Amino acid sequence: METYDVIIIGAGHNGLVCGAYLLKAGYRVLLLEKRPVPGGAATTEEAMPEAAPGFKFNLCAIDHEFIHLGPVVAELELAKYGLDYLPCDPVVYCPLADGSQFVAHKSIAQTCAGIAEYSRRDAEKYAEFAAYWLELGNAIAPLFNAPPMAIFDIAGNYGLANLKDLFKVAGSKTKALDFVRNMLTSPTDLLNEWFDSETVKAPLARLAAEIGAPPSQKGIAVGAMMMAMRHSPGMSRPRGGTGALTAALVKLVLALGGKIYTDQGVKRLLIDGGRVVGVATVQGQEYRASRGVISNIDARRLFLNLVDPGDLRGIAPELGDRLDRRIVNNNETILKIDCALSEPPRFEAYGHREENLIGSILIADSVDHVEKAHALCAFGEIPDQDPSLYVVCPTVLDPSMAPDGKHTLWIEFFAPYQIAGAGGTGLDGTGWTDALKNQVADRVMAKLADYAPNLRHSVIARRVESPAELAQRLGTHKGNYYHMDMTLDQMIFFRPLPELADYKTPIQGLYLTGAGTHPGGSISGMPGRNAARVFLQAQHPFAHRWGDAQTYLRTLLKTAFGLPTPP
Repeated sequence: METYDVIIIGAGHNGLVCGAYLLKAGYRVLLLEKRPVPGGAATTEEAMPEAAPGFKFNLCAIDHEFIHLGPVVAELELAKYGLDYLPCDPVVYCPLADGSQFVAHKSIAQTCAGIAEYSRRDAEKYAEFAAYWLELGNAIAPLFNAPPMAIFDIAGNYGLANLKDLFKVAGSKTKALDFVRNMLTSPTDLLNEWFDSETVKAPLARLAAEIGAPPSQKGIAVGAMMMAMRHSPGMSRPRGGTGALTAALVKLVLALGGKIYTDQGVKRLLIDGGRVVGVATVQGQEYRASRGVISNIDARRLFLNLVDPGDLRGIAPELGDRLDRRIVNNNETILKIDCALSEPPRFEAYGHREENLIGSILIADSVDHVEKAHALCAFGEIPDQDPSLYVVCPTVLDPSMAPDGKHTLWIEFFAPYQIAGAGGTGLDGTGWTDALKNQVADRVMAKLADYAPNLRHSVIARRVESPAELAQRLGTHKGNYYHMDMTLDQMIFFRPLPELADYKTPIQGLYLTGAGTHPGGSISGMPGRNAARVFLQAQHPFAHRWGDAQTYLRTLLKTAFGLPTPP
């Protein structure tokens, strides 16, 4: 039986990040991944090798913004292991049914110049709107890069620029109350307050709804920051696809002496005397962990599926029921379409410019259009009569992902996991069948072809993954790739539950990481880094608390008093 200091369940990008930090600290680490390849939602694969050889597809995550708000790439020196980010500019292109179009560049001024063609007022307000959310993002970014209740750790992340922006957005009673109100309101209300034209409001509503809820939902207005981040720090993609981030992390982990075993799904935790001592896999293997186990899968599946019910009741009698009943998922996930193309989409009716295809392409004709595309999912209805889409043609920016002159297309369509009235049919009883998923995909492709008609004859091959298939591939609860909804009541110290929010669990030696922990989903590596810090602090609590206190003191002296920092 193999023994390691730490076993990490799931080799998604957060699991790999966590493992890399622990390896750098001198621990022996094993990562167990149920799929044949590591990466979880951060993979790039030749998904249609027979129908489309040489075409590489991002099967889930594609656009990277959050990872640039933290230090993971620099601290782990991932460029040395082949990671090369390609900046996107423009960052968003949205042609609307009324003939107008929204083009967002990294430059706010350049973006405003385009908006001014439709509304001078909205152009002026957009500059103010972007500035506010950039300041807010910089003010709260230090919270992302620390456990949510680690006061010294959070304080140590604040520099002078962060403190200045914090003062700008919450430095008076009025500003502070405006900040609270902005966190509690909905994207729809926020956008109606700031803007007049659907040309601006519709694409911003579509991006805000990427959190996984209708834009009218209260408590997700922070989704407005999704657009601001595309201005700063900016949006980019790894050369070779999202999987290049995973590849760099895998190289680092292996170079540091870590082990990664694929096709090794974990079946149960081995618990002895209230402490986790290892794991057993579906394949019948057992691996021992002398220091701890860190789970990169969601807390609900971890405790309800991998922990013996008797052990869980004995250690935390109420935890199972709280995980089952308190964590909210609104039945919304994605139907994913990947296409191999003979040529890129051409938006001729909008004065086609191929550079507009570098960023994300949004099909969002109005805020109401976006609302229906998300709200219907909660009722189990498929919003494919008039689909709203998130589309990327990654090969315009990175031709290496397809044969010469050819292109790939990435389409995200929000759809329900469980179809109303279809319980007990289709894959896993969700109602999703091959015939249905392709019928929906046909309607989605037809909607996109209304804007880019050449799509009707340029598709070489197509792969459609239903929400049920996505859930099976990623191993997520009801296909929620964020593990749980990212609404305000399930963020920061509520994620996944208050008693689990600092990556620790009632089972000794068992820790959490991944999208279901602070600060949430998307490609950032922050949950992995934060979980590693919590684990290391538990091994050497005095040393880490002293180090955090020193960091806090240095920051305080430098930012508040302008004094030289102690060594």
